[in-house]
Amino acid sequence: MELLQGRIRDYAWGSRTAIAELQGRPVPSAGPEAELWLGAHPGAPATVDRDGRPVSLTELLVAEPGHWLGERLVRRFGTRLPFLLKVLAADAPLSLQAHPDAEQARTGHAADDGRVNYVDPYHKPELLVALEEFEALCGFRDPVESAAVIAGFGVPALTPVVAMLRTGPAGLREAVRALLSWPEAERAGLVAALLAAATAGPASPDAALVRTLAVGYPDDPGVVVALLLHHVRLAPGDGIWMPAGNLHAYLRGTGVEIMAASDNVLRGGLTPKRVDVDELLRVLRFEVLIDPVLRPEPVAPGVLTWPVPVEDFALHRVVVGAGAPAVRLTLPGPRVVLCRAGKLSVDDGVGVVALGAGQSAVGTAAGGPLALAGDGEAFVATCGLR
Repeated sequence: MELLQGRIRDYAWGSRTAIAELQGRPVPSAGPEAELWLGAHPGAPATVDRDGRPVSLTELLVAEPGHWLGERLVRRFGTRLPFLLKVLAADAPLSLQAHPDAEQARTGHAADDGRVNYVDPYHKPELLVALEEFEALCGFRDPVESAAVIAGFGVPALTPVVAMLRTGPAGLREAVRALLSWPEAERAGLVAALLAAATAGPASPDAALVRTLAVGYPDDPGVVVALLLHHVRLAPGDGIWMPAGNLHAYLRGTGVEIMAASDNVLRGGLTPKRVDVDELLRVLRFEVLIDPVLRPEPVAPGVLTWPVPVEDFALHRVVVGAGAPAVRLTLPGPRVVLCRAGKLSVDDGVGVVALGAGQSAVGTAAGGPLALAGDGEAFVATCGLR
């Protein structure tokens, strides 16, 4: 193992405290810090030290793919790290978005050559695990339930949308299309009417959501689309699993996120960025997500995981107590380890690294089983091949 230096992304919705506190830096930070990237994605690759010089993990993978990735990963994924580990810290809502499946990403990228919707040919399923109370919108709820909620606001302009939703899943696609295609000149009036009803009516989670979103997006029909989704509040340790085609938006909180290494995002509102309605509708799965929350499963003393049905990644949380034996994990390489709290040593049989809170390490496929010792908490990211 060796120390890994992550890269911070300064998106406007980011926190000025969460990542800085994790890394033991002064707060507030100079600007928003939305995500800490710990991987080899070319958008912001992490680095390791080589003779006093930071060298990107991407560069090392290309130079020595067999050493870093192993032959099995190279055969399956090529000379790239298939997963990206992040710390995500949201002080404001992210855009409503969905991601394509593998075939949609391949064909979409080939068709537009990265110029419009598909910047790479890879899918982007993702898992987020809450580090604190975390609020999110994820997956469609029963459209009949959504119809009742929207009807309760008493906005006449939304009567046709309510009628579509009352037909059940069959009308969900048309309701989303109608909202995202709402005439530009009428959008501000629609949101204003919904906000007025949410302010004047009885208190409810849905009314509170409208008030929160409408302030930031006063002319965005995504405020109404948000009412079609599950609104969840995660406790620390709860996860959200978002496979391809599920509309979602993270609203507030800090979590560890792991995903397939891709930047393919199709937006559906709550953003000033482009919304390609037709392409989003092609990618979305118009089905009810019964329970979007994923609970952890113990796999060994002090070790939890959140099982997901992909080969690109797997995530484990390890807690080691002072004076307790080292926790040993036999996981496929390469591995990325993030120390969330305390102080830990991480040994893969090739090198030993001491980590404090907010620090991370990376090991190659040549390493053996991991041994984590000390007194602290860590997240371990690997590929999902077994």
